[in-house]
Amino acid sequence: MADFWQSKDGFWNRGGWWKALLVTVAYLAVYLGIGQLVGLWLGHLIDEGGVFASARNVAIELLLPIGAGAVIIAAFLVAIGWLKPVLGRQPVRGRPWMWIAVAVVAYPIILRLIGVDYGGFADGVVVVALITGLFIGIAEELVTRGAGVALLRKAGHREITVAVISSALFALMHLVNAIGTGFSLTIVVLLVYTFFFGICMYLIMRVTGSIVWAIIAHGLTDPTLFLSTGGIDTAVEGTQNIWLTVASTGNWAVILFGLVALFLIRGRIGEPAPVAAAAP
Repeated sequence: MADFWQSKDGFWNRGGWWKALLVTVAYLAVYLGIGQLVGLWLGHLIDEGGVFASARNVAIELLLPIGAGAVIIAAFLVAIGWLKPVLGRQPVRGRPWMWIAVAVVAYPIILRLIGVDYGGFADGVVVVALITGLFIGIAEELVTRGAGVALLRKAGHREITVAVISSALFALMHLVNAIGTGFSLTIVVLLVYTFFFGICMYLIMRVTGSIVWAIIAHGLTDPTLFLSTGGIDTAVEGTQNIWLTVASTGNWAVILFGLVALFLIRGRIGEPAPVAAAAP
């Protein structure tokens, strides 16, 4: 059985976009199932006032389901012998222009860290939210930029295809936000943003040479966004906080840069790297 999963001609090592989709859908099913179980077992402990009303709320509603999801996707990668390669050095060299993705993602994080009203949260909320963000980064990056990218590369796709499909799968994961609220304009905007955020995460992974930096960037983006708005997938509206106002431009910066990047991504596993003069 181990040979079936891990051999050179094994099921996963043959790659394929549909296998990347399969991993994503399976992860979502497990994540949602765990969320339901946690709600049934611990829902009576949730305090009134929303997810960020208490550290216990954040732990029950966010940390436990996403933490379990992170452990499960990591265990899956271990089982098929991929965790070490996924966490290892990227096989495709990044280009200097890709560092722009780091700046585009980093500046809103920094501004939110400065501008968040930490005193407005109950004890422990900020700490648990930051820990939750780390697990979000681990889980979602291992699913999409980890397993997804590896499966697409093993199928022989060019890097632009790898970037687009893995980012589309990342956006697909956020369709769960429509559960209970319905498919609205807000969800459409969220899907567009998450697609291009996925492109930025792919570029960060490429230019730094490691998925670890994408995990860190992702793991800081979500909790600082939650804490700056007081909710999930909530925009900053009517604030007089200059730090958060400027940080809110980061969403458009991600979308615009991600759109331009689609025309610049090159390469394929096994192709020789172009000389510096010919690099885009």
